[in-house]
Amino acid sequence: MQDNNFEVSVSTEVLEKMAEIAACEIKGVKGLSKKSIDIKGAIKNMNAFKGVKVEMLNGTAVINIYIVLEKEAKMREVAVAVQENIKDKIQTMTGTAVTKVNVTVADIAEEPKNE
Repeated sequence: MQDNNFEVSVSTEVLEKMAEIAACEIKGVKGLSKKSIDIKGAIKNMNAFKGVKVEMLNGTAVINIYIVLEKEAKMREVAVAVQENIKDKIQTMTGTAVTKVNVTVADIAEEPKNE
């Protein structure tokens, strides 16, 4: 019988996209912030700010995500739901352990003004 040992690795960019999708599945999340909050990090990174950052530490993922809430959303409930959904989706789909999901509410979406 043949031994089929193989290893699958997932790029941080794919994990970031998965986290974005998982966050946007939660009721009350309008989207991800497109503006940088951490100026030092944005300058050091020199990439367009994506609203989510995944760091791999000792084979586990630490995720920082910046969300925009809908106007009537309950901040704490939405943030906890985002944390749980991201952790569950990434661990289930990739097998990568997620040790921390930091959710920052970066903005609240304003409804367009009717004139």
